[in-house]
Amino acid sequence: MLFPNRIIEMLEDRFNENMNRHEGLEWEKIKIKIEENNDKFASLLHMELTGGEPDVIKYDKETDEYLFVDCCVESPSGRRSLCYDNEALEERKSNKPINSAINLAKEMGIEILTELQYRELQKLGEFDKKTSSWIRTPDNIRNLGGALFCDYRYDNVFVYHNGAESYYKSRGFRGSLTI
Repeated sequence: MLFPNRIIEMLEDRFNENMNRHEGLEWEKIKIKIEENNDKFASLLHMELTGGEPDVIKYDKETDEYLFVDCCVESPSGRRSLCYDNEALEERKSNKPINSAINLAKEMGIEILTELQYRELQKLGEFDKKTSSWIRTPDNIRNLGGALFCDYRYDNVFVYHNGAESYYKSRGFRGSLTI
């Protein structure tokens, strides 16, 4: 079992090993924010336990909030083989996955990345070179039965579509958490 202090240490180690993701930010201030909010800490723990390797990538001075995002090299291993949302899960008649990306994100207290957030993340490294990740899908696409996902191939981010009820062992989702 991972104890709270050990999780904090893991987050600090990751923070220190990847300073290019958060230049100018101070760990001690971030640590205080985490420790002051048990619900957000629980979400960070879920991100970690499902293989997300969350790290700080942004600070908003106006709101005094930090943005944590899954920074694992490939889509989080504990969040794969999921269809897009609950509606898609209900539509499947056979071979249903155990959950959907939107449901699991909600249960974890995190948000699925938008296309813009996904593209911003790719500026900090190369992610999803062998996997893909569902991203938040605009209503006009979702209302027609589709959902969007991204990956990184040939030095570019690609955005694709699929039926929202589809799922693959190499597709998961990346999440974000504001603290």
